[in-house]
Amino acid sequence: MTRSSNTTSTRNSASGAGGHILLAHGGGGQLTDELIAGSILPRLGNVLLNDLLDSAILEADGRRLAMTIDSYVVQPLKFPGGDIGRLAVSGTVNDLAVCGAQPMALALSLILAEGIERALVEEILDSVADTAREAGVRIATGDTKVVGHGQADGVFITTAGVGLVRPQVKLHPQQVRAGDAIIINGPIGDHGLAVMLAREMPQVQSVIRSDVAPLNGLIAALLEGTDGVVFMRDPTRGGLAGVCADLACRTGLHVVLDEAAIPVRGETRHAAEMLGLDVLEVANEGKVVVVVRSDQVEKALESMCRHPLGAESRVIGRVEQKRDGICELTTPLGGRRILQKPYGEQLPRIC
Repeated sequence: MTRSSNTTSTRNSASGAGGHILLAHGGGGQLTDELIAGSILPRLGNVLLNDLLDSAILEADGRRLAMTIDSYVVQPLKFPGGDIGRLAVSGTVNDLAVCGAQPMALALSLILAEGIERALVEEILDSVADTAREAGVRIATGDTKVVGHGQADGVFITTAGVGLVRPQVKLHPQQVRAGDAIIINGPIGDHGLAVMLAREMPQVQSVIRSDVAPLNGLIAALLEGTDGVVFMRDPTRGGLAGVCADLACRTGLHVVLDEAAIPVRGETRHAAEMLGLDVLEVANEGKVVVVVRSDQVEKALESMCRHPLGAESRVIGRVEQKRDGICELTTPLGGRRILQKPYGEQLPRIC
């Protein structure tokens, strides 16, 4: 009853905002979906955009290119485990990689607030350079703008990326079928909670660190070692719950997650409970959700566990035949609850 009442209250509040954009429209949940479906796609929709994958797949001279773009407005600019520069490179590299592409090059756009310390900007650019080297990509082009006092705070970064899709690889919700297994490469929730604690409770000393990392090396090893991977997505805004609820909706199949199998660090779970957050809905920046054929699960786990960013990979769920488009979580005590994409935004400005 409490969850239902809160959701109703949030929706009524959003409805009462009339024709204005809310902060929650950028949260990657149901309000984001409504904005895309109601305002963006009716005006810009086409065969490439309408697929709404992490990257668009373009055909060029018999080869497939992946193209993506993302903006980063995280506060604070530096947080345990990373900063906005590492986040911007990793996020765009990962959006290419989960579509089966080997990232080739990135474009980088900076919006700087007048008065920001140049040393901080250079520190962020060093982080961009280090993370690009780690991912094996180049910053090929870019743009810089400066805005006056009060028009922005700190640094905003936009990164666009292009990559070459591997031959014979097709990763799409349409490929998913009953019996497929769902794998994640390690503990969830660390990024969102590391950022939130750094922003809201800077006096608190916490061991939680963001998981932000470029995953293209892990994903390349997975695709080279396994034939049965059919879909991937990085659980950023909306978290694991958002990705799996969206997967169920887009396939029309029944998705079941096993709560006991989902890895969460004890300190991360404690922080989520302290802040009143559902760790399943908290953003990650170094995690990938993989859907794989049941007969390829062992190969997939073996390939992922050999990589440092996949050492804690495990199966966390499955796709069932029932055609209801519902994602369900089974609890250790035998209970069940339906998972949905968050309506608005639990944690604003964490990416």
